[in-house]
Amino acid sequence: MSLPPSLGENISSFGQRRQLAMLLLRVLFASVFAFLISQTNLDYLESYLYDLRVRFAPAEEVSENIELVLYDQKSVENLKTNLDLNVLGKIVSAVAKDQPKYIMLNVALTEIPGTPIEKKNLARILESVPSLAVTSDDLPLKGDQEGLSLAAPYNNVKIVSAPRTADLKVNAKDGVTRRMLVSYQDQPLFHAEAAAAFNPEVKSLDKISGQFEFARSSQVFINFNRPGTYPRISAGDILNQSPTGKFKNKVVIIGNDTGQSNQDYILTPYSREVMAMTTSEMHANMIDTIIKNAAPTPIPKWINFLIIWLVSVFTVHVVLTMSPAKGILTLGGTVVGFILASVALFWTANLWIGQAAPLLAIFLCYYFFIPYRLIVENRRSWEYYQKNKLLSQVEELKTNFISMMSHDLKTPIARIQGMTDMILKDSVALSTQQREAVDTIKHSSDDLLKFINAILNYGRIESQGVQLNLQSKDINSLLQEVIRKHEFLAKVKRIQIVSELEPLFPVPVDSDLMKQVFSNLVENAIKYSPEDTKILVSSEESDTKVVVQVADQGPGIPADELQNIFMKFFRSKNVKSSPIKGSGLGLYLAKYFTELHEGRIFVESSHGNGSTFTVELPIEQGGTNA
Repeated sequence: MSLPPSLGENISSFGQRRQLAMLLLRVLFASVFAFLISQTNLDYLESYLYDLRVRFAPAEEVSENIELVLYDQKSVENLKTNLDLNVLGKIVSAVAKDQPKYIMLNVALTEIPGTPIEKKNLARILESVPSLAVTSDDLPLKGDQEGLSLAAPYNNVKIVSAPRTADLKVNAKDGVTRRMLVSYQDQPLFHAEAAAAFNPEVKSLDKISGQFEFARSSQVFINFNRPGTYPRISAGDILNQSPTGKFKNKVVIIGNDTGQSNQDYILTPYSREVMAMTTSEMHANMIDTIIKNAAPTPIPKWINFLIIWLVSVFTVHVVLTMSPAKGILTLGGTVVGFILASVALFWTANLWIGQAAPLLAIFLCYYFFIPYRLIVENRRSWEYYQKNKLLSQVEELKTNFISMMSHDLKTPIARIQGMTDMILKDSVALSTQQREAVDTIKHSSDDLLKFINAILNYGRIESQGVQLNLQSKDINSLLQEVIRKHEFLAKVKRIQIVSELEPLFPVPVDSDLMKQVFSNLVENAIKYSPEDTKILVSSEESDTKVVVQVADQGPGIPADELQNIFMKFFRSKNVKSSPIKGSGLGLYLAKYFTELHEGRIFVESSHGNGSTFTVELPIEQGGTNA
């Protein structure tokens, strides 16, 4: 019974609205998760993931515009002294002879001991080198007329603001140096000015890529190279050389590397060790980052939120719609793909896509919605169990009722058959009309008995199964017996049964069950074949099996019904409208009995060209209970 059109449309519309509501609810939950995660401070984790990308990035070529002159342990051994004012003056003079573009003096002048005369002599040397500037971590205030200056006698020495940064109270709070100042209160700092001398493009500060605002300053992340990347020379070796032009038109950074003071070193993304990198090499990385204009550029916050939202929605959808195994594989592939894509963009385009928040979104959405899905599925499983339990009870009642009714019907049918046989054998002559009526009664009772037997067989299968009684039998003898049994039915329709039976070795079968299988196939071929046609019954033996085929010249089976032909109670739509009667159990039982013998049955047919049913039985097999 079909639903009225309007009711069917309403139900369909309700289903669509329900699906849309569920989809919107999932998106809403995912959006809430995305918003909460985007507001969570994940700086420490994000910075760690950033450091991993820096640490494993392919080595890049440096600009070759920067040289390091470091007073190191080798210098102490050569000069037999720590860095003092006299030695520092000699180092500066030696470097200045090569006419570098800039000399950055990255030492704390006020902390180097010396006499007032030594200090004045050093001050005089420093003032005489126009390209020299002493670095300072202090920041000049906008409008301050005096600006930065050193204590006397160094008050006339040029000092520049080149502060180093460390994430002590902000971001990761781990003391690692990752960023640098480009300008403060709209005033450019020394690193930007020095870089502009080698790359005119960055003379305009707004051309420097990767800038972000922080505490009234414009900053960028440092594109760090591995420690030891930039050329360095021991300060002690400088004093023993004549000018070579090695430093001409370059930035020379003079600094300390004796390991005596933590102030001479920084922590980097490469290492958290105390002496991971000298501050002089840090300045080299800062200047080179701007020269190459290759600072890592964080993506805008709205794009970062969009990524978090997308992965949240996708994760919720995967968790609630896919199987657990497929869902884990899908999310695992998503995580790996996202990480690889973000790493590739960082290495090739200096584009920094945050990883911590999207990965956390996938993790939290998965572990939050998995319990919800388990609760829903457990509830559904309980409902299915209750429904299945009820259906099993109904099925059992149905089977018992069918079996009981079939058994009770066999007795009156047997009586009807007995009475018709008596009438036909009686010496009293019957009129033609009476004989036709009795024949009709006999044939109808025979059909009804076949139907009841099929129902009883089905009932046995559904209740306790069928026990095979295997005996070694010649399949050809079974086929011949079946053919003889159906010869009369074939003659009525003028159908010729042709048998092509090859000699076969006996095989273990239950003869009663296999005769039912073959009888069903031959009887169906006769019923559905037109008059004056042929039916071919053949057998042959291979190495491992016996093959029996029953081919007819009937109407064939439509292609869309072939997959259902062995289902119980199935009958073709074309047959249902014909006068040919049947229970829809014959082929189902044939398939069941064949598979009990560990064999198989299948059909080859095309509409209008007849059908060929094939039964394959193994030559050797064991008994089976169903």
